[in-house]
Amino acid sequence: MARLLHAEDYEKGVLHDLGAHKVTAAEIVAFGKTYDPQPYHLDEEAGRASAFGSLIASGWNTAAIWMRLYVTTLLPDAAAAGTVEGSPGVDELRFLHPVRPGDVLHGTCEVVASLPSLSDPDFRIVRNRGRLLNADGVEVLTLILNARFRNRPKPA
Repeated sequence: MARLLHAEDYEKGVLHDLGAHKVTAAEIVAFGKTYDPQPYHLDEEAGRASAFGSLIASGWNTAAIWMRLYVTTLLPDAAAAGTVEGSPGVDELRFLHPVRPGDVLHGTCEVVASLPSLSDPDFRIVRNRGRLLNADGVEVLTLILNARFRNRPKPA
């Protein structure tokens, strides 16, 4: 088993590679039907007739892709807060460029700060700058995720 990572292990400036995800038309349409039923997320013809010129993923779909990469890459070995405590939120979420079927999105997560929790001294808030880039290196999404990580227990 890997060493459990605590708040102190997430040092400012460290850049984590989150891997990649290939976006499919079926994924875009399924997400759009369920969560963001705008025509250019639902139908290729409607997408072609839109200002985007093709079917595109919802920005929320794109954010969910980044979150999936983050959770499956960084959290398995983390002493992250459980579902009861949760995250204090996301800042500066930006949808910068349309995501189209076939795009391969590459995710990164850079630690930009680690702050004491104001509500619980056993935790720190680790601020992470998330990015998704397409295969051309174009940023399609940026965000700041505020994540609650447990401090390393003090020796007894």
